[in-house]
Amino acid sequence: MPMPHRVQMQVIKRRLVGKEGSERVRELRKILDELPGYRSGPYADIRKWVNAEIDATRTRAKVVHRDSIAVRREGAAQIAFVGPPNVGKSSLLQALSNIQIKTGDYAFTTTRPVAALTRIRGVLVQLVEIPGLIAGASEDRGGGRALLGVLRGADAIVFCQDASAPPHALETVRAEVEAAGIDKPALLAATKMDEAGGEALGRLRDLSLEIVPVSVLDDASVDAFRDELWRLTGLIRVFTRKHGDDVSEAVALRPPATVADAARSVHHHLEERCLGAHVWGPSARFEGQRVGREHELADDDVVEIIAAR
Repeated sequence: MPMPHRVQMQVIKRRLVGKEGSERVRELRKILDELPGYRSGPYADIRKWVNAEIDATRTRAKVVHRDSIAVRREGAAQIAFVGPPNVGKSSLLQALSNIQIKTGDYAFTTTRPVAALTRIRGVLVQLVEIPGLIAGASEDRGGGRALLGVLRGADAIVFCQDASAPPHALETVRAEVEAAGIDKPALLAATKMDEAGGEALGRLRDLSLEIVPVSVLDDASVDAFRDELWRLTGLIRVFTRKHGDDVSEAVALRPPATVADAARSVHHHLEERCLGAHVWGPSARFEGQRVGREHELADDDVVEIIAAR
């Protein structure tokens, strides 16, 4: 009798951690051969997921090229992942995006910053993994100044720590970030929660950071982590539409954001012609309220721009 399908899915994801390219495809085919051949039900869904992963692995890059320290900004915000070596930063980045990164059970698997785009609440956000920082990084030990320069350019920081490990190394990383004069909105990702005991989070509470537990083998925790990343960006989503049309994709704005800002996000000519808008959502006193161009918008507002002809 096969194991419960939820347990089977966790086992599959564990087998795939750190595998990329042809190695990942071989492992997925092996998993496919081992699965029961049910045509319906949860195991049929698992077979469908494995087949989709095989197709996706074939179509994306097998190796992430790291030929430059500089990271070109993309998306509405950039969030940097930083922490000691071998705490699961690469695995977490993979779980949040379609990128494949070489991972391993040894330190310094990642040697240069790695960037990946992910869509959070309909908005593209760039995640950047910073290689493990060591003591003396702010004085350029281990090429630390260049890495801290990438971190300085980010909008927010996620400090990563293996939940089951003592936090001494993370305290070193935070000290180097502080010595470099970098002060950004931040939270602490307590990684590998599937391997941690019940007392694990208690050891991290003295770090004076908001703690978000996450395991790449637990989809629910990854989804909850996405929500925290969105909050960390400080952005709001505003949906724009033309009269009579359906709502378009969300645009991301940094508050305080006005109707004129929303018009500019569509096109600078629209901002020049913007007279105001009809607004539906939290910032409106009633649905479809007509407001001026300086009206301040709120998260999840829908805006129909009124423009001069």
